[in-house]
Order: sequence, then structure tokens, then C-alpha cells
Amino acid sequence: MDRPGNKQPPVFPVEPGKIPEAELLHLSNNVPVYLIPSATEDIVRLEFIFSAGQVKEDLPLLASFTSMMLTEGSKSHTSEKLLSKIDYYGAFINLYADNDRAGLIVVTLNRHASKIIELVREILFGPVFPLKELNNLIQKRVQNYRISRERVQTLAMERFFESVFGSKHPYGRQIRETDFRKITPALLKDFHSKYYTPDNMSVIAAGRISRNLTSMLDHTFGNLPSHSIYIEEPVSLLRGKATRKILVPKPGAVQNSVRIGSPSINKRHPDYQGLKIVNTILGGYFGSRLMKNLREEKGLTYGIRSGVSSLDLTGFKVISAEVNRENTRNAIEEIYREIHILQNLPVEVKELNVIRNFMLGEMVRMFDGPFARAESFKALHLFGLDTGYYYRFAEKIKSINSDEIIELARTYYKTEDLYEIIAGIP
Repeated sequence: MDRPGNKQPPVFPVEPGKIPEAELLHLSNNVPVYLIPSATEDIVRLEFIFSAGQVKEDLPLLASFTSMMLTEGSKSHTSEKLLSKIDYYGAFINLYADNDRAGLIVVTLNRHASKIIELVREILFGPVFPLKELNNLIQKRVQNYRISRERVQTLAMERFFESVFGSKHPYGRQIRETDFRKITPALLKDFHSKYYTPDNMSVIAAGRISRNLTSMLDHTFGNLPSHSIYIEEPVSLLRGKATRKILVPKPGAVQNSVRIGSPSINKRHPDYQGLKIVNTILGGYFGSRLMKNLREEKGLTYGIRSGVSSLDLTGFKVISAEVNRENTRNAIEEIYREIHILQNLPVEVKELNVIRNFMLGEMVRMFDGPFARAESFKALHLFGLDTGYYYRFAEKIKSINSDEIIELARTYYKTEDLYEIIAGIP
């Protein structure tokens, strides 16, 4: 007879549950606003998103510098006054620019929302790009750039993107130190006028949505006319070099940095969900096959990981590790061996059940709170997908079998298609 204290609690399968839908409305000038309400603390998170990422650049660094300079002075306020007002109201602002998008995230108390929204309009639509502040920023970025040249991880990843996408494509173009000196206020103003326009913007609001929040947004942004007359040329997706194995020398490196991967599909493709599961088995979590083999069993690296990423025009997959020089070739051979096993041997039921529970648990965390739900919604919104994507993903996690995993591994991890980058000492 089991004692009550020794009885194992019942185990239930993880389920993502019902995923809340975002409510869509439009401002007077047709800017879309997505509302994700929650009855938690009296705060709201607003994200203003623009199609103004690196893929829009004529020259390197335009997207990131335009984004970073938005709080460096406006038509009505200096940088110090802008930041002082934001601090006064206890708000938090984050600017970003990535491969495809740029934007501003602000978190504020509802009672200060009106004032903060007015400041956000000034930041987004009234920057002046002052020369002094730009020169200061260039100096800081150049210093950071020089420091990054000493990291084999940075060198390996940059060469990986260049190899996969091509040196002339915005996804693969490497930044040179001379590029920083080409940035001028006029170039930033031109980039800003092309891409920071109401018809290129969407808004996501999450948290406790007050009754008058939408009217505040419409009053502040709904009367902004579109002044864009720029007709954009489509970006062609170039592929990289024929050379598949590349060494980036770095004398004196303590470790070598290894990147193995290739171009891939993005989340619009029907195979993407299955590919994410295959990646998780291979190296997508701490208990993955690559971690068990190269870290736990053979001690070839402190950490190894693999990832599948989705970009607007395409996607990519990459395996990343830092290893000692003498272990580099052995580690690479073990990576290929694990890929070969995944392509030829069925995944055991026990391992597959661990993967299912892990991935479903991660999906639950993706919707834990309004801010997490906002990020999860954005991850679909930017690709023109709806929340049905997550339900289909959950079903794929629960239903995928070994035969499908083998077929996906053979299709998307062909070793002859993989680029192999080593940065460090040969």
C-alpha cells in the first residue's frame, strides 16, 4: 500500500488552451491597431511597427541609425528634454531595427498614456537628426564595431550570412568601418521620409486597455497624412557563394567559432512547423542530441545549439558552437553524424514524448501574460498569418511521427547544401 506522501501525482499532457484573438480597428487614416486586452496591472504596452528594416537600405546602417537617432532630438525638444519627460512619467521606451522591420515599444501607466502617446508621435514623426548627436553615436558604434571584430562569434556569424544570402543582399551584406563615415543627417532624413509614414505603420496595444485609449491614438495619429510618393523596387533574393567551407582567420583566438547551416523556408511554408520540431530534436533545447553528444558525452564544447529562423523574404537554419582549436574537426564530424542519424534512424517514442512536452510547454509560455501574447501575435501578424497557425502547430507537435521527421531531415539538412564556417585558428 502506497503512503499518501509517496504517491506520484498524475501526469497530464500540456495543452496551449484557447489563444485570445486580437481585436482589429483602424484609425481615421486607416492605420491598423490591434488590441490585446488583459485585466492585470494598470499598464499598457504600445508597439509601433514600420517596414523599415535593413532590407530597405540603399546603404548599410541606414535602418539602425535612423531608429537610434529618433530620440536624439525633435522639432520641439532636445534629446535631454525628451528623455527627461519619458522618465518623469515613468515610461519605458525601446527602439529597434532588424532585418525586416523597425519600431518603437513603449510601456506606460494608463494615467500617463495620453502624454506618452503625444511624445511618441514627436519621436516617430518629428525627428531632426542633429549632427552633433549623430557624430557622437557614430563614435560609439565604431568603438563597439572594433571590439566586435575581436570576437570569433561575430566574425563567424557575419560570414555565414554573407555566404548564405550573398554579399550584396541586405541580409548578407557585411558592415565595414568605412560605412559609418558615410552616414549623414540628410541620408537619415531621406530614409525616414520614405519608410516612417502612416501607411507603412501598424500598432499593437496590449495590457489593460482603457476605454479612451483608441480615441487617444486616433486623436494623435489618425490625422497624419501619408506623404509617401516613393515607389519601392522589389528586393531580389540573391544566394551566396558556391564555396561551402570557409575559414575566417583570427590569430590569437582562444576558441574557434563554428557555424553550419543554409538558407531555408520561413513560417509561411507548410513544412516550417515540422522543421522546427526536427531542429528541436537536433539542437534546439538543452537536452538536444547535439548537447548530449558534444557537451555531455565527449566534452568537445561548453554549449552547442541549432536554430531555425524566419525572415520576411526567406529563412535560414544554423548550428552554432565554440570549440577549442584541437577539437574543431572532431566536433564538426560529430555534428554531421547527428544529422545523418536523424535522417536515417527513427526517433524513439520516449524521446519524442519529451520533445512534445517541451515544445507544448514553450507554447504555453508564449501566451503567459499580455506582453508575451503581443509578441506572439506580432510573430504571426508580420507574416500575414492568424492565430490558427498556433493551433496547427500544436497539432503538428502532437501528431508528427518518425517517418515524417526522417523525411524532413533528409529534405532540409542535405549535407551538400550546408555552409561550414570556422572563425579562429586553422
